[in-house]
Amino acid sequence: MQRLTAQAKRYDVCIVGSGAGGGMAAYVLTKAGADVVVLEAGEPWDNAKDSAMLTWPYESPRRGKSTKERPFGEFDACIGGWELPGEPYTRAPGTDFAWWRARMVGGRTNHWGRISLRFGPYDFKRKSRDGLGDDWPISYEDVAPYYDKIDRLIGVFGSMESLPNEPNGVFLPPPRPRCHELLVKQAADRLHVTCIPARLSILTRPLNGRAACHYCGQCNRGCRVNANFTSTNVLLAPALATGKLTLLTNAMAREVLVDTSGRATGVAYVDKATGTDRRVSAKVVVLAASALETARLLLNSLSSQFPNGLANSSGTVGKYITDTTGTDVGGFIPKMMDHVPHNDDGVGGMHLYMPWWLDNAKLDFPRGYHIEVWGGPHVPSYDFLGGIHRYPSGGGYGKQLKDDYRRYYGATIGFSGRGEMIPNDESYCEIDPRTVDRWGIPVLRFHWKWSDHEYKQVKHMQETFRALIADMGGQVFSPMPGPERGYGIAAGGTIIHELGGARMGDDPKTSVTNRWCQAHDCKNLFVADGGPFVSQADKNPTWTILALSMRTSEYISDQMKKGAL
Repeated sequence: MQRLTAQAKRYDVCIVGSGAGGGMAAYVLTKAGADVVVLEAGEPWDNAKDSAMLTWPYESPRRGKSTKERPFGEFDACIGGWELPGEPYTRAPGTDFAWWRARMVGGRTNHWGRISLRFGPYDFKRKSRDGLGDDWPISYEDVAPYYDKIDRLIGVFGSMESLPNEPNGVFLPPPRPRCHELLVKQAADRLHVTCIPARLSILTRPLNGRAACHYCGQCNRGCRVNANFTSTNVLLAPALATGKLTLLTNAMAREVLVDTSGRATGVAYVDKATGTDRRVSAKVVVLAASALETARLLLNSLSSQFPNGLANSSGTVGKYITDTTGTDVGGFIPKMMDHVPHNDDGVGGMHLYMPWWLDNAKLDFPRGYHIEVWGGPHVPSYDFLGGIHRYPSGGGYGKQLKDDYRRYYGATIGFSGRGEMIPNDESYCEIDPRTVDRWGIPVLRFHWKWSDHEYKQVKHMQETFRALIADMGGQVFSPMPGPERGYGIAAGGTIIHELGGARMGDDPKTSVTNRWCQAHDCKNLFVADGGPFVSQADKNPTWTILALSMRTSEYISDQMKKGAL
């Protein structure tokens, strides 16, 4: 038994994780008057001070090349990655899965793409529509008021389209399409692919004391003026200002502690700076460490009351995990050559996107995907126009090579598909019986399998993207990947949208949490990240994590006031 150093204070709520779910829980609960402590496994980070937003690539000898700590580029706001020193995970034989983890205040909200899509009415009741997976115990109508609240609190731009499964929101005006996006829009219209303004949580008008975007196009570096959404300054900063929030960084959660009656009493964690085992006491525990880290915490929280892991009487902790399906295709577009130099930066992301537009009854796969658009003349950095030898007359030396770089600069347009995986029995995580991390905490072992549903969906993505590029008069340099390569499907985990592992349901025998994201087996334990998701949808999950966390946190506040917790 580890010797634990306890803090004398007993908090109202202990939250594990400071990203989207944890930040929102801290915001709502402190505003309601609760005394809250947040445990963050990573280091301090403040985008208003630490961002490299306006740093030129040539100011670094690396020219922006990725590092082990920043796999998305040297100037990226992420601290973390798929491989962390001293924090391994394992894979079962035949499994191809990568687990990305943030190690910083604000978590993944510091460098995500800010694509802020609501799940639609169909997404909560998919089994009722196609017989696959399971329905959520809640509906779109249950979550819609919280989507509205976060739209107003955080800000999202978009357009009112009244599409059946792409709900309207409380939108700020969208930015105008850039040059390459106008070409995409024309091609999409000709091919009858729905193409509408994107929906990103980037301010195009001032909101709640935050400035509007100035279109430097570098959102991934962290915004110094808070024009885009991060948990750090949009949620945690106001929570800290209440005086009700204690934020403990470099605090690696080890397990949730319970008493003899099976109630959560706090969290044991490792102070990474000293290696000391500590614990905090709280009346309520909220896990928002990210879906898979939360599953790990639950499975490692063993006691006589919970010999198979906390809240795991159903045996479904760690089960039915999913990630977004994905593949990418880029092409050389001659129409984009020799353009007049101009500032075409815009927001740090796409101005247009393509929501799912087809009828599955006419296809050989269920569910669907949306299309993200990229390209244009961004600031050149490391690996800029790599592979130029494949372009017409590309390659060579001296003046010709420099001239070719200028001619082809901005002449690439690409598409990324992001689709829905259907949960299956063979995609899950468990505790590895032999491997521990640097602090002696048992690690996760992953099992992963795509089904024919996902492979056929990604094949359709590849065909669609190549058709769009061809319609623009473009050329794709890479051949269409075949079935032996899964049609180019991205490995599990690499899209970084992993969900499930603590799914919600009305039946305690088949689910971990109820419709309020409250553990069936432990009524003062809640999950406020992607763990309770029953299904994936083809939408990025952050907006729904935020909405569910707000809903759960308001429920916690209400129940605490009633003395029910």
